[in-house]
Amino acid sequence: MDAVAAPPFLQHALLLSLLLFAVGALGVFLRRNVITIFMCVEIMLNAVNLAFVAFSRGHGTLDGQVLVFFVMVVAAAEAAVGLAIVIALQRHQDTLDVDSFNLMKW
Repeated sequence: MDAVAAPPFLQHALLLSLLLFAVGALGVFLRRNVITIFMCVEIMLNAVNLAFVAFSRGHGTLDGQVLVFFVMVVAAAEAAVGLAIVIALQRHQDTLDVDSFNLMKW
């Protein structure tokens, strides 16, 4: 029983998705600026969206594209709430360095 080979676009899209996700994860772990961390989280979400669309196109269905719509809605809500929290923290601490925020420590 032979396995069906994946189309070349699927392999390229998944490789690009992996690269974007890795760059976003490194940015989250290595950066200390809150805005940069939020941008890296958005890069990671877009990498997942790319993988969803690639798999959807590879399988010939619209399921992945529907999931992308929901991920984009959640990402927009996350960006709005996250930006509001960042603005509140910046007004209180006058910095956006993650190490200086200790409001939730006991």
